[in-house]
Amino acid sequence: MGLRDVFVPERTDTAATTRIGIAGRSYPWWVVVLGVYVVSRIVTTTFMLALFIVATTEHWTFASPRANPDFFTFSGSWDASYYKQIATQGYPTSIPTDTDGNVEQNAWAFLPLFPLIARFVMAVTGLGFYPAGVIVAVVFGAVAALVLYRLVASRAGATSGLWATILFCFGPLSFVLQIAYAESLFFALLFASLWAAMVRRYWLVIPFGVLAAFTKPGALAIPLMLAVVFVVRLLQRRRDAQVHPFARRERVAMVAAGVTTAVAGLAWPLIASAVTGFPGAYLQTELSWWTGFVGRVAFIPLTPWFMLTVKYASVFGALLVFAVIVGFVWMLTRPSVRALGTEVVAYAASFGLYLFAVFLPQQSLFRLLLPLSPLLGAQGLTHSRRARSVVLGVGVALQPVAIILLWFLGYP
Repeated sequence: MGLRDVFVPERTDTAATTRIGIAGRSYPWWVVVLGVYVVSRIVTTTFMLALFIVATTEHWTFASPRANPDFFTFSGSWDASYYKQIATQGYPTSIPTDTDGNVEQNAWAFLPLFPLIARFVMAVTGLGFYPAGVIVAVVFGAVAALVLYRLVASRAGATSGLWATILFCFGPLSFVLQIAYAESLFFALLFASLWAAMVRRYWLVIPFGVLAAFTKPGALAIPLMLAVVFVVRLLQRRRDAQVHPFARRERVAMVAAGVTTAVAGLAWPLIASAVTGFPGAYLQTELSWWTGFVGRVAFIPLTPWFMLTVKYASVFGALLVFAVIVGFVWMLTRPSVRALGTEVVAYAASFGLYLFAVFLPQQSLFRLLLPLSPLLGAQGLTHSRRARSVVLGVGVALQPVAIILLWFLGYP
């Protein structure tokens, strides 16, 4: 029996998204989604644990090695030590600089919500940061999977919702759902903000969007998405108010949500400068991670991708960037993507614009693309047995490859 025969929506109408048929029996949607998530965590944990055992047995050097490492510290590699610092010591009150006065890497690059939640778990359970951080990540990874199903299924049906969730949970970088990083919390909050906008509960966007803004950079995609949807709904209403009503209370709620989440998204740089007394503390801290790739540079929006690619590939690098932009726009205009709704397309375009405008593409790029996972619900993918099977198989096969590359060769 193939996956096509196992996962079948109970009906094709909207109400069918609340139940999913498995091998002839019907189950609540959340039971099936959580089942998918648990199985995916078993698969990923198996890969990670196997490589951890091999690495420690063979004395391999891996990301953020520590004396007497255990599996939880292995799951808290890379920059998780900054989250630990924030959770246990708070943020530094001054910005560290080198002898030339250049800002060095420090904890102000990382936002506070994830370490605050981890600190709460530490206080309640008595656990150290790394196991507490893994617990937080796993729990919110499950929340992200649940919300992703609901938002995709609400527009594209249960089959698309379920397959988008499966591909999200089994993707090459799905280990981020269980490492001591803020990714899974960020996904849950971003997806919840998007879902609230899709069901037009605009006041509910505010708490999710504000919390996302203090979890990871990128939450400014939410107010930009709201702005796009506001304009679209306004134009639709002017064309036909009976078919596309846009009540005044909804307009007020959208504006309030957009302004509030935009202010929250811009607040952290101001907070960092106010606490440390260092103008541009956050921006200069972020730029300190760029030095290994492009040296000491000034930040100019919309240029980082060109800055990196031209440095290493000259004019061909610039052409590659243009090709990526054209490909991304082309993807967003596909009928199966547009069928996901104005909100999803506007959100994807907004988040893509954020990455292009401010992010220097390097090893972390693929991880930072994961908030675009609602696009996995496009029926061109989810309703093609061959396409979804290939994507799922490649995703699982690339998991150990990604772990080897990112833990042992090129740390993100």
